[in-house]
Amino acid sequence: MALCSLASCASCLCGSAPCLLCGCCPSSNNSTITRLVYSLFLLLGTMVSVIMILPGMETHLRKIPGFCQGGASIPIPGLENQVDCDVIVGYKSVYRMCFSMTCFFFLFCAIMIRVRSSKDPRAALQNGFWFFKFLILIGITVGAFFIPDGTFNTVWFYFGAAGSFIFILIQLILLIDFAHSWNKIWVDNAEDGNNKGWYAALLFFTVLNYALAITAVVLFYVYYTQPHDCTEHKVFISLNLIFCIIISVVSILPKVQEAQPHSGLLQASIISLYTMYVTWSAMTNNPNRQCNPSLLSLMSNSSSTVAPGDSPDDSSEHVQWWDAQGIVGLIIFIFCTLYASIRSSSNKQVNRLMQTEETEAGEGVVGKDGVLRAVDNEEDGVTYSYSFFHFHLSLAALYIMMTLTNWFQPDTSTQAMKDSMPAVWVKISCSWLGLGLYLWTLVAPVVLPDRDFS
Repeated sequence: MALCSLASCASCLCGSAPCLLCGCCPSSNNSTITRLVYSLFLLLGTMVSVIMILPGMETHLRKIPGFCQGGASIPIPGLENQVDCDVIVGYKSVYRMCFSMTCFFFLFCAIMIRVRSSKDPRAALQNGFWFFKFLILIGITVGAFFIPDGTFNTVWFYFGAAGSFIFILIQLILLIDFAHSWNKIWVDNAEDGNNKGWYAALLFFTVLNYALAITAVVLFYVYYTQPHDCTEHKVFISLNLIFCIIISVVSILPKVQEAQPHSGLLQASIISLYTMYVTWSAMTNNPNRQCNPSLLSLMSNSSSTVAPGDSPDDSSEHVQWWDAQGIVGLIIFIFCTLYASIRSSSNKQVNRLMQTEETEAGEGVVGKDGVLRAVDNEEDGVTYSYSFFHFHLSLAALYIMMTLTNWFQPDTSTQAMKDSMPAVWVKISCSWLGLGLYLWTLVAPVVLPDRDFS
């Protein structure tokens, strides 16, 4: 049945989004399905990048006779060691794959500027022609692998760091929106059904989030600081702990509660836990190995870390995409990407920031064959900014690139990867800016009472 459904969807690759996923999301809106398909494009590129960076992949490719430059040589017409396997695997392949996805989405970002409704001719390009768009993505990807090394890796690293900075902030906005929606739905369920169990569930998850955040702080002080070293880490942990306490206190102040009835400790606990994750992620990029022990060494109580003065060859230069903070980052990324595709927020602040509008799910349209079809809900106006959505996905591609390579910086002299302080400061400053943004969402209705912050 799954294969039949897939074949049915494949027959509509040149058509519109409702046709493409008619059997999968029959009662959904056209806008939602379109966003899901583009997100699947991004997730597919992510899967390819993960495969490319798997350890031992280059070794397996070199076993193919006549395929890799410098590999086993068996005379094969037209394929005599022509492929540089050093480029099509490892961090270089991830850089090029994510470069192609960034270019693809940024191209559509430029094309879709100021599309107002589905009646715009460009809307058909947004919601259809999937087969041709897939070919365009493949073409850009193939071309990206012909980019010579030179300074490309170093320059693209800084593009990735800047784009990931913005994407982390977008992640935080989506988490804030998710927390507000979560709190509102459960409180409404408790009030409508007079069931206090919903309040108990809210209390449980709030306490759980704070417990995890406090546990993280304790572990940070134990494993990521030294009595006479790691001053930066001590400052990062202490400041973010203080900031999390501040936003928690502000979220339950009477004036804030009066202006923002749905604000509370659940949202603050989620933001606090996310802040601790970003803090941990930042500290794992510190080049000082005394302040940045590997997770394996922590679990085995071994001292297989490298002192700052040791040679690069002795350090952990090999990128390991399965690093713990990288896996957590991928999980958060997948959640936020899918949430951005299906969300229909009632929070006007978030809608303005994310360039979306409050919408309700369509009821679907029954076709002549009796099958329920997705409905075009954008004839009178788009429900999200096409251009901003593609910009968001282009930033997501950069974030994936940095996450899979653990934010390591390419070393042009050794052609290896190394930890870097710029990555540390990008992440930690993003956590501060995110906390400030959440704090502003709490106090803005109090400071500016004449504006609508519902």
